[in-house]
Amino acid sequence: APPQTDTSTSQRLPAEGTLEVMRRALRTPMFWLLAGSFFICGATSTGLIGTHFIPHSIDHGIPEATAAGTLALMGAMNFVGTIGSGFLTDRYDPRKLLAIYYTLRGLSLFILPMVTDFSGLAIFAVVFGLDYIATVPPTVVLASDIFGRRHVGIVFGWIFAAHQLGAALTAYLGGVARDAFGDYQLAFIAAGALALLGGLMALRVERGPISEALPSSRPAPANA
Repeated sequence: APPQTDTSTSQRLPAEGTLEVMRRALRTPMFWLLAGSFFICGATSTGLIGTHFIPHSIDHGIPEATAAGTLALMGAMNFVGTIGSGFLTDRYDPRKLLAIYYTLRGLSLFILPMVTDFSGLAIFAVVFGLDYIATVPPTVVLASDIFGRRHVGIVFGWIFAAHQLGAALTAYLGGVARDAFGDYQLAFIAAGALALLGGLMALRVERGPISEALPSSRPAPANA
């Protein structure tokens, strides 16, 4: 019988190829635009709202359990928004979609300091929830278009690392702002401005393969 090929090994990109992919990606402005906008995504969603939405609600007299339920509503809207975003990304320019998502996020964050009752917070939860993870499908598609499907896992992994870094920093800085100023108003306004910047960054992304060729996508040879 012919020898069996270890497809799990033969389809892997060699380690030196992985490093070369990232070395060249880091030299392209498109990587930094995607990573920077996704840093802002993490900062304005998981880092700020995911961490500080309930404390903000409690500050305005909303019971803790009610605030938690509102956050759960936001989570349910994530599901709807992400699926809808995937549908739209298949049909429209992902750069324009990202610009719309980040702009809507920024405007909602500007309004949030003025929302102090349950009904207003529930409406915010629905709107923000639809936008919360909607940025992922267009960002992945842009990474694939620019760096190639073969390398999208490597490149998007580092773009996502920027997202988590933004989330970690804002989770901390949001608390610092609350302690320093007595409320979250400055934190929400600053995050809103960041979100608008993220929309502008998305529009600057040039869709299409980068000019400098990435390492060969040919799989590593199988072990004999």
